[in-house]
Amino acid sequence: MSAASPTSLELPNLETIREALQRISPHIHRTPVQTCASLDAMAGAQLYFKCENFQRCGAFKIRGATNAMALLSDEEARRGVVTHSSGNHAAALSLAARARGATAWIVMPANAPEVKKAAVRAYGGRITECAPTVAAREAAAQEIIARTGAVMIHPYNDARIIAGQGTAALELLTEFPDLDFILAPVSGGGLLSGTAIAAKGLRPSIRVIGCEPKNADDAFRSKASGRIEPMEHPDTIADGLRASLCELTFRAIRSQVDEVALVSEAEIVEAMRRVWERMKIIIEPSAAVAAAVAIFRKVDWQGKKAGVILSGGNVDLGQLPFGRPR
Repeated sequence: MSAASPTSLELPNLETIREALQRISPHIHRTPVQTCASLDAMAGAQLYFKCENFQRCGAFKIRGATNAMALLSDEEARRGVVTHSSGNHAAALSLAARARGATAWIVMPANAPEVKKAAVRAYGGRITECAPTVAAREAAAQEIIARTGAVMIHPYNDARIIAGQGTAALELLTEFPDLDFILAPVSGGGLLSGTAIAAKGLRPSIRVIGCEPKNADDAFRSKASGRIEPMEHPDTIADGLRASLCELTFRAIRSQVDEVALVSEAEIVEAMRRVWERMKIIIEPSAAVAAAVAIFRKVDWQGKKAGVILSGGNVDLGQLPFGRPR
């Protein structure tokens, strides 16, 4: 089997990610990399922010979704696709499916942000709501598959998705090849897995840091124990980081991620506020997790160069957590 079409049980490699970038480049934005001297001073490092908040659909997820849709056969595309997601993958797959002329059935937890549900509907996705548990998501998706014959495009347990998500790091390190660290948030692990594979393939000495809320720390615990430690009831403002690792992503994270760093809810909110104030850009709480690891110096990197993937910018402006001005 070619590198362009890994099986669901294979991890992609650097060549797979390069092929994915070539495949999806006409359909996505090459997002900018921004710097901020005041955040550098807070972090004690030179930070290079890969701004996926400026990506189509407002998040990196369009990369994996576009790659997965492109690799479907015509017969599979005619059957449509199904996934479960709290929001960004749901919107991305809806848009990528529409571009392919396919129907997208989207299972979303009932407590997903309304701004993300609205985006899914705007892109033509057909939403089925479920209880906010992994079991409920998977059961609802299986019911849709049985009823429609749709093809499952898992939000992270899919080599096509992982390869697509890895293209953000590939772009970043092509532009700034001498980074000492690269940071990415982790939930189900698709972005972090793809980031680690791309980064270690291009620069074996780079340190790859997963970034996670303390209140949803399954990747941290899994990395420490050497086995998947599911998170049953995550309670974090970072709504995009409430999923648990799967077999495929855990394999990549265990072997290629150097460390998983944790941040508190207060640090997430403060990091989001500081990025908004200092960089004048909107990021969502899930993206702020990676920024928080940098700003609050959770990694020993004094004076080093670090890439930070700001994963998205889809925020319900009516639910801002900043409170009264200080």
